Amino acid sequence: MKAPRPVVFAYDISKNKTRKKVYKILKEWRLDGQKSVHECRLPTQSAEELFIQIGSTINKKTDSLIMTWIDPHRKVLARGLGKTDSMFQKALVYN
Repeated sequence: MKAPRPVVFAYDISKNKTRKKVYKILKEWRLDGQKSVHECRLPTQSAEELFIQIGSTINKKTDSLIMTWIDPHRKVLARGLGKTDSMFQKALVYN
């Protein structure tokens, strides 16, 4: 199995029931997050399987789901209360 990589899942889900279901799924994998944005550290295959699992849960006509890989060698920008260090501090422990 390949080494875990930092990845972010974000979603906009219209129905509370579906949103809670997706949150429960991601809660098991996340390092940190806020409401509908979750920082995880997963091997590529696991992240893609998780994306497919969540994607089959949402309504593709009304909801959206994004998964993006984070490059630890690139700067992370944030405004307001967002923290840019939580994912990378945890990620560096595993390197």
